[in-house]
Amino acid sequence: MKFSRTIFLTGFPGFIAKRLVSRLAAADMQFFLLVEERMTDAAISAAEQIANETGMPLDNFALITGDITKADLGISIDDLAVIRDDTTDVFHLAAVYDLAVAENIARAVNFEGTRNVNELVRSLPNLQRYNYISTCYVAGRRTGRILETELEHNAGFRNFYEETKYLAELEVEKLRSDLPVTIFRPSVVVGDSKTGETLKYDGVYYLINYLRMAPSLLRLVNVGNSNVRLNLVPVDFVVDAIAVLSSDENAVGKTFALADPAPLTTAELFDVLAEKMTGKRSVIKPPPALIQNSLLMPVAPPVTGLPHSAVPYFFLAQTYDTAAAGELLKPYGIQCPNFREYAGNHPKL
Repeated sequence: MKFSRTIFLTGFPGFIAKRLVSRLAAADMQFFLLVEERMTDAAISAAEQIANETGMPLDNFALITGDITKADLGISIDDLAVIRDDTTDVFHLAAVYDLAVAENIARAVNFEGTRNVNELVRSLPNLQRYNYISTCYVAGRRTGRILETELEHNAGFRNFYEETKYLAELEVEKLRSDLPVTIFRPSVVVGDSKTGETLKYDGVYYLINYLRMAPSLLRLVNVGNSNVRLNLVPVDFVVDAIAVLSSDENAVGKTFALADPAPLTTAELFDVLAEKMTGKRSVIKPPPALIQNSLLMPVAPPVTGLPHSAVPYFFLAQTYDTAAAGELLKPYGIQCPNFREYAGNHPKL
């Protein structure tokens, strides 16, 4: 069968990767899905589910056992030859998404892994697009407004996740002059805006779980502040945006911040959640420095459920310009909903 596109994708069956494959699936498309050996059973189930839901033939999915930290991604010689001959589009999503990740693991997976994927991309004779999934947090400790056209800085980083994703994006940037590259930078990805479905309960979910311990009591003291905005994007928006821009010729050579153009402050987020749970907002707003110092105390994580690694994200004044993404997504009718619009759709609220 002649396929219109053959997609090589890393990170399957991760939450975003699985949904992206489902969104892209079509009868005349072929998928080479790179899967860690330990995730084989889950990947088989995910592929079967996508085939059943989309009507795409299961034979169009090829699960490739591999490891991005290894040379040639740990792929067998025979499989590698087929991948090189057939692949037209690459989506690189595999990464360690952990704010507390150790340096050696982050460098091996996020940085060296991306360099290995880049080597494969360079060897593809029929490449039409290389889509790299980065993060808004390559901005590290920068403050103020971060443009989509900006990357290099010396402000430092809050953790090895940010640093290695930054170094990885620099590596992908080097390919722009020779290859059709598109870079996507999601902010904090949360559950589906319609169903609330999610697999990872971090970010704003720390705040949700904190309030759920004693909503009527804990809602009285607002632990957010009015100077910092936490940028949240639902997974369905991220997937829709990547899906359409990955085949839009105007997206070649560009970087897109997949973020909310008007995010809520952390104080506003707290009140939105408190109101959903109790019908009432906070009463007291302590100084941000007092809250931050309290959350960094050794006893805080077991009491609040918020790990020390996540605390800085509630206290760094950083926003993301989304002009390029907004302009190209507008004709498709795709825009990021504000958290106020879908907060109530989360099953825990």
